[in-house]
Amino acid sequence: MSANTGGPAFAQQLECNRDGYAVTGGMTLRDYFAAKAMQGLITSRHTDYENGWYDEEQLAGSAYKMADAMLRAREAA
Repeated sequence: MSANTGGPAFAQQLECNRDGYAVTGGMTLRDYFAAKAMQGLITSRHTDYENGWYDEEQLAGSAYKMADAMLRAREAA
């Protein structure tokens, strides 16, 4: 799946290597939005995280769906 990631969420770092400079890591804006969405989903009353009533795959999928919607809204603004 080729999704719009929104680019880097945080400043990136340049490191010097043999071939010149390379941009190093960092999470994408999509990952950052998904992490924030997952945090909200876990604490919502629709899941009972403390008692194990949740499905990790479904929760992660929902978080990324929300992140993708946030990126689309951001592009439309």
